[in-house]
Amino acid sequence: MRAALAALGGLVAAFCALCVAELVAALVRPEAGPVTAVGGAVVDRTPPAVKDFAVRNFGTDDKLVLQLGILALLALFAMAVGVLALRYRRIGASAVLVFGLFGAVAAVGRPEGVPSDALPSVVGAVIAAGVLYFLIGRLAPTPAPVPAPSPAAGETGPGPVHAPEAEAGPAPSFDRRGFVIAATAAAAASAGAGYVGRRLTASVQAGASASRADIRLPVPDSAAPAVPPGADLGVRGISSFVTPNKSFYRVDTALVVPRVDAGRWRLRVHGKGVTRPLTLTYQDLLRRPAVERDITLACVSNEVGGPYIGNARWIGVRLADVLREAGVESPSKGGPADQLVSRSVDGMTIGTPVETVLDGRDAMLALGMNGEPLPFEHGFPVRMLVPGLYGYVSACKWIEDIELTTFDAYDAYWVKRSWAQQAPIKTESRIDTPRPFASPRPGTVPVGGVAWAQHRGISRVEVRVDGGDWHTARLGAADGRDTWRQWVWEWPATSGHHTLEVRATDGTGATQTSHRVGTVPDGATGWHSVVVDVS
Repeated sequence: MRAALAALGGLVAAFCALCVAELVAALVRPEAGPVTAVGGAVVDRTPPAVKDFAVRNFGTDDKLVLQLGILALLALFAMAVGVLALRYRRIGASAVLVFGLFGAVAAVGRPEGVPSDALPSVVGAVIAAGVLYFLIGRLAPTPAPVPAPSPAAGETGPGPVHAPEAEAGPAPSFDRRGFVIAATAAAAASAGAGYVGRRLTASVQAGASASRADIRLPVPDSAAPAVPPGADLGVRGISSFVTPNKSFYRVDTALVVPRVDAGRWRLRVHGKGVTRPLTLTYQDLLRRPAVERDITLACVSNEVGGPYIGNARWIGVRLADVLREAGVESPSKGGPADQLVSRSVDGMTIGTPVETVLDGRDAMLALGMNGEPLPFEHGFPVRMLVPGLYGYVSACKWIEDIELTTFDAYDAYWVKRSWAQQAPIKTESRIDTPRPFASPRPGTVPVGGVAWAQHRGISRVEVRVDGGDWHTARLGAADGRDTWRQWVWEWPATSGHHTLEVRATDGTGATQTSHRVGTVPDGATGWHSVVVDVS
């Protein structure tokens, strides 16, 4: 019973730590909370293969799975420390402090970490150590007094003296009632602190939400043409030509989505070859000529046939105009910088070739997505976009800093983790319908999906069945070379098991390779295939 209560005491102490830390983090930075800090440290040190496994199996829920895993390990650690403290009270309390120190180091060691980020973990650990020490004290045994033996009844006069038989005394007791009252009071007080912390964080986030709600996107000086008729083939099962914001993929390392007040946001442009450093506000960007473009984004973690790609209508400011205002020249024109390093408010760094940004494509600092200000999950207030490059080398969300440097001088976040410095998007295609292991009926079966080769465009898509001849699919209308294209082929299906394969040819005449490789270091290749059972 004492061991079980000691384990419970450890859990209560851990709960107190997390709640108090949440309150302190609300006063410091929500991202400085211990679970977020430790989770971020785990993400930073995760090998690419493990990261790809998480994205592939958990999708956008990978962060939730990581946080639940951290909480589960914390619970096991807390129970073990509680049982340890039952025998070694001070050592158990000290172990809690060590764990808090680990959280503090993780918080300060994050790319965006500052010394004050250690406070939530440290204060939470101190409170937890005190709570554990006090609760274990309530479990200390208090032996009951043993009554002195009395003379036997009817005993008269002197006689031989016999030693009384030893009797087992009552079992040592402990203050169970005091433990329950103390544990309940500590948990209740900590829950109150956590509630206050959440309210404080919510009030800060409310300011950011209000700043987003007040934004009116500018009328673009260079508007995107209407999506041409026939771009969306209207075939059931094919991904919508324009991806709704709520359905747009999200792959990043932020365990807590940054909520930045647009009124306080600043963008600094500086570095090698910058003759006129700039500091821009959100209003500065709103006053500049705006461009609107349909652009398809793709994540380098997208496996062959994967879901991490989406198409949206973006509005923003030409990045090339901002760089030229700062005096930046491309390397081909003598500029000393060949890499643009964009930094996010959460410390993420992304390296982009300067030559690519300045080659005339619609690279932009995006302010809006599908007719509304950027959602927080997709980079509000400002994110960077460069058509034709995978997101990890171009699409910095929550951007706040642009530094001009060289690839020799600096490796961005993902490059340090075995990914390539430069990564143009590869020509790819995907079968959306029929789904894997579907059972269509014999007869005409539409086989359709999407193909993409941003900044080169798609000129042809072909489908084959069971390794036979290739058949040319019908393409949806092209909406520029920076978006994907829908395609469909009417398959005269016959009964049996069949394997469908697809390949695309881009606007340069290059056909998608059949060679299957994984996502590391610069994107997956291979033909997407689907197995169906026609019956």
